[in-house]
Amino acid sequence: MKTDRYLQKDVMDELRWEPDINETNIGVAVKDGVVTLSGYVDSYIEKVNAERAAARVDGVKAVVEEIKVKLLSSYECSDEDLAQAAVSALEWDVLIPKDRVKVLVQAGRVTLKGEVDWRYQKEEAENIVCCLRGVCEVNNEIIVKPPPSVKPQDVKAKIEGALQRNAILDARQIKVETEGSKVILSGIVRSWAEKEQARQAAWAAPGVTQVENKIIVQPV
Repeated sequence: MKTDRYLQKDVMDELRWEPDINETNIGVAVKDGVVTLSGYVDSYIEKVNAERAAARVDGVKAVVEEIKVKLLSSYECSDEDLAQAAVSALEWDVLIPKDRVKVLVQAGRVTLKGEVDWRYQKEEAENIVCCLRGVCEVNNEIIVKPPPSVKPQDVKAKIEGALQRNAILDARQIKVETEGSKVILSGIVRSWAEKEQARQAAWAAPGVTQVENKIIVQPV
């Protein structure tokens, strides 16, 4: 198992490796495998990418993200322009149901509201907005509400099958439980990336409206 010192170095190296991240003003602290990112970046998408980069490093158990966004002058824009850009971007994306997602903007903070049928649609909406100029923060309050035609009875079996097909995961170490449309994951995996893979597999099942991820990260 990596020591915190070596894990810190690996995270810093991963941040340097990413061409869309300027690691100069990002601080990295590690305690018992938990990584804390601090400092500031020039855009919101850079903040998101820094967190993702740290999370995929082998040995990381969790990431605490405390990075602040200080927009470059070239990235600044009015709330009205940002709101219009967000609405247009969502309208042009074929994965987002038309007229189902609403946008609120205040001081560069974008809030997404509405209802969609699938988790991937909720995540797609957030991913689109993250890349827009002028964004300082994104609050995704979109509700996943499957249509009546989707029945969650076979959710447990479908998720277990997806976990078994995943080359990255050891499905024998992951337990799947369901309470109606809610899925509860537990067990042990070797990395934060594996935990995220299991979460995504659960969300991909039809009829799922909530995933509680209790999986523990225990690096080898």
